[in-house]
Amino acid sequence: MKTTGMILAAWLVLAAAALAQMEMPKPGPEHKKLDAFAGNWALDGDTKPGPMGPGGKVTESEKCEWMEGGFFLVCHIDFKTTMTMGNGSGISFMGYSTDDKSYTYREFNSWGEFTDSKGSVEGDTWTWINDEKMGGMTMKGRFTMKVTSPTAYNFMYESSQDGTKWTTVMEGKATKGK
Repeated sequence: MKTTGMILAAWLVLAAAALAQMEMPKPGPEHKKLDAFAGNWALDGDTKPGPMGPGGKVTESEKCEWMEGGFFLVCHIDFKTTMTMGNGSGISFMGYSTDDKSYTYREFNSWGEFTDSKGSVEGDTWTWINDEKMGGMTMKGRFTMKVTSPTAYNFMYESSQDGTKWTTVMEGKATKGK
């Protein structure tokens, strides 16, 4: 029994020494690309008539800041709509998965909805893809952001039953405030 205790103590000392030598992980260049979205944003969009209703205006304000460590951008969201679903709020997290080699976006809102998307960036265009449930059916969603300047981007949200034929649900513009 005394030998087991000595082995356990030695193992704990070695484990502590190994941890002390390990460096905390640091965000990579992929994380740094998300810095373009840090700050306060105002989004103005138009929702098209469709299965969710007659369409209408959507305005959104986002306050996005880095979580300690620099791996995730956290955005607090308030939105107003002219649609019957009304106004609401949400929180989102943007990051990068080194395991999956893709960007991540997770959002939760006051309507009880959540979104879990994978993203990619090519040049000045970010594309986020997700699966979502609509009326008992799984649909594909695609949110595209085309950066037009350091303080603006155009966006479009589309849905598809099969992931090949896309229907525009919403389009608009985002501008960064001070």
